[in-house]
Amino acid sequence: MPTRPVVELLHANWTGRCEINCRKSAMMLLKSLASLCILAAVAFAVPAQEKRIHHHADLSDHAHDDAHGFQYDHEAFLGKEEAKTFDQLTPEESKDRLAKIVDRIDTDKDGYISHTELHYWIKHRQRRYIEENVNKHWKDYDMNKDGKIGWEEYKNTTYGFYLDEEFDDVEDKATYKSMLTRDERRFKTADRDGDGIATREEFTAFLHPEEFDYMKDLVIQETVEDIDKDGDGKVNLDEYIGDMYTPEKGERVPDWVQTEKKHFSELRDANKDGYLDAGEVAHWILPGEVDHADNEAKHLIHETDTDKDKKITKKEILANWNMFVGSQATNYGEDLTKKHDEL
Repeated sequence: MPTRPVVELLHANWTGRCEINCRKSAMMLLKSLASLCILAAVAFAVPAQEKRIHHHADLSDHAHDDAHGFQYDHEAFLGKEEAKTFDQLTPEESKDRLAKIVDRIDTDKDGYISHTELHYWIKHRQRRYIEENVNKHWKDYDMNKDGKIGWEEYKNTTYGFYLDEEFDDVEDKATYKSMLTRDERRFKTADRDGDGIATREEFTAFLHPEEFDYMKDLVIQETVEDIDKDGDGKVNLDEYIGDMYTPEKGERVPDWVQTEKKHFSELRDANKDGYLDAGEVAHWILPGEVDHADNEAKHLIHETDTDKDKKITKKEILANWNMFVGSQATNYGEDLTKKHDEL
């Protein structure tokens, strides 16, 4: 199994917030049916951050392994949400839409897709994903519709009812208070002018800190906190592997786990003390100016450029359409492959 881009993080934090909203709703229902209108007001969708945040985020949550499917390429080329849409189309519909997309990518209308054009398109799709994600949640938190989001607006929308005194006997309230503290720290870090109010750009930094240089130290801090289970401020080998892999009873340890153990000792742990400190974690999750969009553009051209002229035509793209976009058929085929691998 290939190494995952930097594994999942924030899932516990953001999943916990979803639980907050569900519990809030249940409690409000128990209080009174008359509170239904309040329930509708507080049942906001919490931003679903599915991966560990890291500075130059990869283009997909999926491993880039063409031998087991092209889901990585689909999400890189289309964006995560649009890739899901294509997965519901018939192969004919997918190819028709892809042909129209190729026309949009070919900005100079010379009949070829150059590396520059494909690189720009992939970067555009990734920026659009972030913009749409922020827009989707902006209205949920800008309660007074003034075009800004104050910390109090965010806190009350996400945690307010749950942290009322009458819910002091809730078993895991302390966990959610800890999440609140962590959110407040991130919000204040994103709030560059310190006025307690986030502009759209600052709110984007709050939701997607991996995209902003000034959030770098916080990204490292949150990463260490989530992996460091014994609270010593460092990441040992067991914590490093445990964040990526939990063995099932009787399961043989996959080869990639052994590879990751080797990476830990030979690459990650620079001073060879058996731990990753904040600096070493930074080198791991912030590996420099890696341009994933550039790498993906080169990959797609290399795989589909049959005449090796370093640019691709619509004909070449459509001949390899399932590398660029998915469909019901490709989705089904990938599912079969996964099931076969599991067997």
